[in-house]
Amino acid sequence: MATEPAVGDKPRAAGKPHLPSQELTARAIGVAVVVAALMGAAEPVVVLKIGYGPNISVVSAFLGFIAISLLGLVTGVRGTRWENNLVQTAGTAAGSGVGFMAVVLAAIDMLNARGLLDLHLSGLQIFAWLAPSGLLGVLLAVPLRKHYIDEENLTFADGTAAGETLLVLDQGPKEAGPRVAALGVGGGISALFCLVRDGFHRLPDAIPFAFLSPNAAALRLGTEVGVLSLGAGMIIGLRVTLSMAMGMVIAWMVLPGPLLRAGLVLDLTFNLLVQRWIMWPATGLMVAGGLAALALKWKVIAKSFRGLGAHDVDAGGDFPIRWVAWGAAGCTVVLAAVQRISLGFPIWLSLVSVLLSIVLMLVGIRVLGETNWAPISAMANVMQAVFAVLAPGHVPINMIGSGMSGAVAANGEHLMQDYRAGKIVGSTNKNLTILQLIGVPIGALSVAIAYPLVRDKYGIGGEHGLSSPISVKWAGFAELLSKGFGALPDSALLALGVAFVVGVLLTLLEPHPRLGRYVPSPTALGLGMLIPGFAVIPMVCGGVLQAVWKRLSPKSEDVYNIPLASGFITGEALVLLLLAAASFK
Repeated sequence: MATEPAVGDKPRAAGKPHLPSQELTARAIGVAVVVAALMGAAEPVVVLKIGYGPNISVVSAFLGFIAISLLGLVTGVRGTRWENNLVQTAGTAAGSGVGFMAVVLAAIDMLNARGLLDLHLSGLQIFAWLAPSGLLGVLLAVPLRKHYIDEENLTFADGTAAGETLLVLDQGPKEAGPRVAALGVGGGISALFCLVRDGFHRLPDAIPFAFLSPNAAALRLGTEVGVLSLGAGMIIGLRVTLSMAMGMVIAWMVLPGPLLRAGLVLDLTFNLLVQRWIMWPATGLMVAGGLAALALKWKVIAKSFRGLGAHDVDAGGDFPIRWVAWGAAGCTVVLAAVQRISLGFPIWLSLVSVLLSIVLMLVGIRVLGETNWAPISAMANVMQAVFAVLAPGHVPINMIGSGMSGAVAANGEHLMQDYRAGKIVGSTNKNLTILQLIGVPIGALSVAIAYPLVRDKYGIGGEHGLSSPISVKWAGFAELLSKGFGALPDSALLALGVAFVVGVLLTLLEPHPRLGRYVPSPTALGLGMLIPGFAVIPMVCGGVLQAVWKRLSPKSEDVYNIPLASGFITGEALVLLLLAAASFK
């Protein structure tokens, strides 16, 4: 989640003249490659563990600033905010754009485990799939910059937060020092917890809370021993974390006993309950919340298809439109060939996927720009329904088509975030696009290496593996579309329908001027039902901590909260990845 979206553009700072040698430097490109690799590798661990990808833009900005500042001390040439902006851009592309799509890979593996799919992707196949789809998303978004950033001046809150962070870091040691120190402290604490727990096995993975349930250990109710989820809660805030807590209470404290007594489950274990029953009402809440939110924003979405006249399409910033056209055509050909040869996906459906991804991107950019909510997961469910019509009962086509459309749209959306940050900082749009085009294949390579390591080391969706709630929903929806609603137990079908209605009602109440602040988020409710309590409870603690800190000392919270929480997240994610790599045989 981004902070304070209404800050604006800082025209005086953005207009400060600078030389090209202060922006697209060899140092900036070198650091960008390293940061992009780190973010692309770390993001899968985070989203598969907690089901949510925090603001990678700000994390990348901090890491880029630290690296460029250290190189500046060695060379005697001080780093610039424009260099930092380029590094942040590459990190965003690799992490939020490409790394998040590990949820699709996990969903495919979940379906493989259930015998509904036989699609075991190698690292080379993952790279060959994610790289051209991500590059296509970047290129398709380039012509939209003038319309969404210059003419409509949409907020893009994460991009605004990243731009403001870069300006603060550029003010010198007095402003940057405390924030960098907080990031380092948070990262050190998180890495130490993870190393002692998972490297030396001197700490337990989690502590069950028997006072919540006599089956707390089996139901994964308690707290993890670490600070990754605590940091995530500090970033996403109190309302979302309390909504997740409500979902956890319903799914893991209220429902297990009645489900066991009714004979709907044979044992009270987390994995069995999720697969046999809990995933359906959770999916209903999340799908309903996402689609209802889109429906409420129909006027916003309609704007996406107006005002995109020829002058807007031709005005692709400083990046030549002919490069965009040739590059997009080339990526489409490569992507269609890869999906046909490697994945058995029909070429005509690849072309349909590209067209659908453009619609998905237009909707996503508009919604993200105004609300800071990226509707990729919700819109992917729509794409799944479309592919269920085009290829009924064909799970591979459903997963590949919706995954590709999501990957294209996700990368296009995050390019707009980077353009927004660049406008605040005063960077050159062409250079931002170049760094996105560098960051995407690096992110794809990182995911291709990191995801199999993490999956094989920790497991996906198992009794003790990474829960990946978004993947559970994606896989569950594909299964439902392939088998039909009649394949569900009557009670699960009823729960799905009730949850869908509840999700719609909650979404309709959210804009209410007086009640809205007290209405739980249906998407967060669903996530809370799918994420183990071991992660939910520390996330709630993080949300409470941030809210109390903000009330007691708003100035110190503004300085330290985001970098400290970012350190909590990245420290553990990177150590978990290193431990997985060390155990690779």
